Amino acid sequence: MAKARIAVMPGDGIGPEVTTEAVRVLRTVGDLFGHRFEFFEEPVGGTCIDQHGVALLPESLRRVRRASALLFGAVGGPKWDDPRAPTRPEDGLLAVRKGLGVFANIRPVRVYEPLLGASPLKSPALASVDFIVVRELTGGLYFAKPKRIWESRGERRAVDTCAYSESEIERVIKVAIGLARSRRSKVTSVDKANVMATGRLWREVAMRLSKENPDVQMDHMLVDSCAMALVVRPETFDVIVTENTFGDILTDEAAVISGSMGMLPSASLGSSTLGMYEPIHGSAPDIAGKGIANPLAAILSSAMLLRHSLGLPAEARLIEQAVDEVIAEGARTADIASGGAAISTREMADTLIATVKALRAAQR
Repeated sequence: MAKARIAVMPGDGIGPEVTTEAVRVLRTVGDLFGHRFEFFEEPVGGTCIDQHGVALLPESLRRVRRASALLFGAVGGPKWDDPRAPTRPEDGLLAVRKGLGVFANIRPVRVYEPLLGASPLKSPALASVDFIVVRELTGGLYFAKPKRIWESRGERRAVDTCAYSESEIERVIKVAIGLARSRRSKVTSVDKANVMATGRLWREVAMRLSKENPDVQMDHMLVDSCAMALVVRPETFDVIVTENTFGDILTDEAAVISGSMGMLPSASLGSSTLGMYEPIHGSAPDIAGKGIANPLAAILSSAMLLRHSLGLPAEARLIEQAVDEVIAEGARTADIASGGAAISTREMADTLIATVKALRAAQR
């Protein structure tokens, strides 16, 4: 029997809706396997700004650090979009990532065959798309200093700094190499070495690590070429590894390939087993509170939580198998319904929980 204390940061928009369903699934799996999962919530993002004036409370971060894992919802929304605001919801998200030391964001991208019609791409090879993007998470433009806006000669100017150390690059590429070994042994390292000094350092480190790990094939692409290849031939990728900003953009592009951001989970990992797990879809304020959000990305993120932080691969596989089955049987939320009948957020989770129970019963 496993015991775990799991922190939940629901956040803003549809974050509370989808994390509620993911927690229900985790509780079900815990009961079926005899585990003891304890959950506690902490505010973050816009909700935390409204309640406390900051996007993340220091004491919340301290409590999360003592947990076994963090299930995260989403942050942001029009209410907090004023660019002049001293605090923004995203500040909380970045502070959590930095505070937990999670430097590698793992985003699996898979196209479910029954959802081929939901993808804007119509390639005959689309059904074979199955790759992982490993995004460096705590460096680059989002964190480096200076970062400021100031006035000079009668106009405002702004600067963001992109900075990386050799060790930051090396550790995330090593994660990608390790993942590739368990898949098809191919890594695509993405940079902007033709115009950026950080890109040239990234490529030098990647080339050195490629020589040190000859069992894994590594190629190198400029980020603009990679963005084009993701549309033209996404089935050729196995593991993509890249820096923070490029990874942020490329994974959103990759999500469209699958037909909906509501289907893609992520895990943010560091040097300890304490990981952060979140759907990649954001807060979707336009549908918040309507009960129509797709909970599957959050639920699949909870499966990654079981696998990577709690060391429970069989339980993780059970959730993933259940998602396969409910999709194959035609359960659809509005984002993947393609004009057909759609069910609610709660109904999708209810259907999945029933499938989890049936699959577990069949195993016994």
